Amino acid sequence: MKYASFLPLSALVALGLINLLVHYDVIPPGMSILENLQGALDQGFYAVIFLIILLESIIYVGFYFPGQFFAVLLVIGAKPTPLDVLYLTLAMVLAATIGSMINYYLGKTTKEESEGESQTKLKHLLLAMIHINSLAFFMFSQGANNKSFRVVWLAGLLNLPYYLLLIAGTAVLSEEVMAMAENTALLFTIIGIWLAASLIYDVRKHQQKDECAS
Repeated sequence: MKYASFLPLSALVALGLINLLVHYDVIPPGMSILENLQGALDQGFYAVIFLIILLESIIYVGFYFPGQFFAVLLVIGAKPTPLDVLYLTLAMVLAATIGSMINYYLGKTTKEESEGESQTKLKHLLLAMIHINSLAFFMFSQGANNKSFRVVWLAGLLNLPYYLLLIAGTAVLSEEVMAMAENTALLFTIIGIWLAASLIYDVRKHQQKDECAS
């Protein structure tokens, strides 16, 4: 993309707007919608898990629906067997992969020209996978910069052990760990750091262009 700071800036605006709308009761909290969804599909446990992970994995939408945190609460309440853990992992990975596909093709619609290599560096993907929201923006950027679609499948493969550990870990740990990961202040901090780093990158990039032009 032309400016690396565009995505973090738009993420900051989206997150702030969503929190303002929830605070002033313009829209209901995402968690309350997910709880109602659970009640409506009480017999479709895996379908609920799939849907809430898919919602959180889509760019911008994920700021509204704390899917992973809600999924953790459901898993803790369900007291899953080892076979249940396997099915839950597959449902989550499938949902996250479809979400990555959606984000990738949404990025494609921006029709930006590629400015770098066609292959994605693994370290960049692993860094983006720290949080499902950061992965969404990463996939959008991959599509916008015409990167190889194989990054979507690679993320899906890496999500297998990630979600397996997430679900297995919640059987031992409490939901406070995930609650901290979904904390709004933490998200603002992470996006703020991302924005600052992107602005520095943009400034240096344009300084180099000016030096080459002079």
